[in-house]
Amino acid sequence: MGDGEYKIRNKAGVHFVTFAVVEWVDVFTRKEYKDIVVDSLRYCQQQKGLLLHCWCLMSNHIHLALSGQDDNASDILRDFKKFTSRSIVEAIKLNPQESRKDWVLSIFEKAGSSNSRNKTYQFWRQDNQPKELYTESFCRQKIDYMHNNPVVAGIVDKAEQYLYSSARDYHRTGKGLLEIVPLL
Repeated sequence: MGDGEYKIRNKAGVHFVTFAVVEWVDVFTRKEYKDIVVDSLRYCQQQKGLLLHCWCLMSNHIHLALSGQDDNASDILRDFKKFTSRSIVEAIKLNPQESRKDWVLSIFEKAGSSNSRNKTYQFWRQDNQPKELYTESFCRQKIDYMHNNPVVAGIVDKAEQYLYSSARDYHRTGKGLLEIVPLL
């Protein structure tokens, strides 16, 4: 599929996006790498106009329902992916407890060398697969899908028990790690 099929077309719309670590490497099993993602999303909210409606960070991918205050969601995603790629690769390099360091970095280096858009490492797959959330039923389906990911993976029994998602906000059982603008 060409790049055009993975672009946000309605810049004013709310979109569901998913992107994964190259080769689906389980990077987000360590808190310090998850925190880079959460802190980066928070920065994008505070400084770039990201409106985060729903989210879930899994061990090797992330789901987001988002929009941009200035219809700039594509730009925000580009900057987010670029910054987190560099930051997480650097954190892996500097982490003395990272037992998989050589293996993980070799995967990222191989992916980067076969992609003309990268100079060294590639962390994220390039496709976001944006889907506009244009009806309430489609929106509800994607929110349920995101929040139930950790349940299906056997990480938690109930979606709202998972710290790295907006399920607590939607289920009204507490406050999540990030501010959200609920859709429903």
